[in-house]
Amino acid sequence: MENNLSVFLITKQEGKNLDKCLASIKDIAGEIIIVDSGSSDNTLEIAKKYGAKIFHKDFVSFTEQKNFSLSKCSLPWALNLDADEYLTPALATEIKKTLSKKTDIDGYFLIRNNIFLGRQMKHSGIAAEARLRLVKTAKAKYVGGLVHEELVVEGKTATLKNTFMHNTYTSIDQYFEKFNRYSTLAALTMQQKHKKFSIFQLTRAPFEFIKIYFLRLGFLDGFQGFLWALFNAWYKVVKYTKLWDLSRENKNTK
Repeated sequence: MENNLSVFLITKQEGKNLDKCLASIKDIAGEIIIVDSGSSDNTLEIAKKYGAKIFHKDFVSFTEQKNFSLSKCSLPWALNLDADEYLTPALATEIKKTLSKKTDIDGYFLIRNNIFLGRQMKHSGIAAEARLRLVKTAKAKYVGGLVHEELVVEGKTATLKNTFMHNTYTSIDQYFEKFNRYSTLAALTMQQKHKKFSIFQLTRAPFEFIKIYFLRLGFLDGFQGFLWALFNAWYKVVKYTKLWDLSRENKNTK
């Protein structure tokens, strides 16, 4: 698998995560593409240490940011990771072996294990998630809105056996920093799609908690499972109230 895999990431202020991520792919990547949206920490210094090709792009949406980074990949295969993700050695070896052979497969789903506040989640609806991450560069693109982008590929797909890790949130502060950003982007996306606020949307929150904590066995993930269910239920409330706030602001400007 000599020089046929580009690994691409989007970053901003990822100095705490990036070294572990890039260390996990350095032996299988023919090139590393970093698209940064304005880091002021040591993110870019770490990227340079691994010989990454660095591009700057102001953030507009996750879909646009990732399509831009994918467009910078020059090798036949492309692997996307977030900076807080890293490959297990077993998966790195499996990718290397897989791409060393001729195949009619155009994209591979990888199995992701999530770590939330220091605990690997075995339930709660976020255990062993299959994510399309390894694709033939020329056949792939991202679709979606401001948030919840999706990688799609033309052609056949398969799933690799081994896993990669996602150290999703390491503190409550970090969680709510992203929570605020993501809920705002979700509200803006709904507004762009001309969705209207209804107070009945807020009643979905208790059902979200029940779904994650009981139906998806979140209670087996300990206190982190309780928090995951609670925070996801609250996310429903916040994104819809932000949609209400946007509609209120629009009325006031008319």
